[in-house]
Amino acid sequence: MSLFKMIFSWWNSATWGTLLTTWLSGNPVGTDDFGNRYYQNKDGSRRWVIYNGTVEASRVPPDWHGWLHHTYAEPPTAAPLKARAFEMPHQPNLTGTEGAYKPGGSLSRGGLRPPATGDYQAWKPD
Repeated sequence: MSLFKMIFSWWNSATWGTLLTTWLSGNPVGTDDFGNRYYQNKDGSRRWVIYNGTVEASRVPPDWHGWLHHTYAEPPTAAPLKARAFEMPHQPNLTGTEGAYKPGGSLSRGGLRPPATGDYQAWKPD
């Protein structure tokens, strides 16, 4: 990453202030499957994440989200959550990216949709 991007944009990585705080008082706690790194200060009252890539909150898995917001006292590295049979693996929000969901008929997928079936009547004001 270029130094210019790092100085003038917060969405590409951590800011200078976050990196300085992490270097001075951050204790590493762990990493997730996306490569995000999690830290806390010495007494555990502050917790934060340094994203691997674009800063996007939906890239934090649910177990780490709970730890960041003090819902869980122990991080997932020490006390992992039990996975339930119906749970799917965490996926970040892909809206606005190439991987976004594009249903049939959407403009980004060609804009062609099937003709109306005739069961719809448009509202007309009196």
